[in-house]
Amino acid sequence: MTDRTSWILVDGENIDATLGGSILGRRPQPDERPRWDRLRGFLEERWQQPVRGLFFLNASTHLPMPFVQALLALGYTPVPLSGRAEAKVVDLAIQRTLRALRERDGDVVLVSHDRDFVDDLAVLVGDERRVGVIGFHEFRSSEFAAIPGLEFFDLEYDVHAFDAVLPRVRVIPIEEFDPLQFLG
Repeated sequence: MTDRTSWILVDGENIDATLGGSILGRRPQPDERPRWDRLRGFLEERWQQPVRGLFFLNASTHLPMPFVQALLALGYTPVPLSGRAEAKVVDLAIQRTLRALRERDGDVVLVSHDRDFVDDLAVLVGDERRVGVIGFHEFRSSEFAAIPGLEFFDLEYDVHAFDAVLPRVRVIPIEEFDPLQFLG
């Protein structure tokens, strides 16, 4: 481990909406929700340095205290936000945080698929800093691919953040292909 820090910025709204709306088509069961401790562990092991996690929540209508308490127990700092109904409070807060990180040392990982963060992430990528995006590959904005040096990790396949196998269709490298998975 080094003295350097990795920052994880979690767009809770985006991941939850993608998981429930695009992958499952319903509200996730408990075993279909990400295990956020695995995300921190994955990044600590991968980048060999301490991780600080900020979990951004839209708390305009209510603050989900059981979830906030769970995040605290897992070592995340919850960032509950509120604003006008039409305001994208989570996106605005993450953008401001990415801009503030320009003036700090440390590596950065965004957990989101949202193209709204492309410009701010692109500015952070450089020789002195590792920058990554974690999410579901097939839902990540294609604009992230245009940022040279940006690392990509899949929340299910790389991080192994789920207890259940999600019903996703993925491209399988031939060296990983097992016909028995399809012959059931």
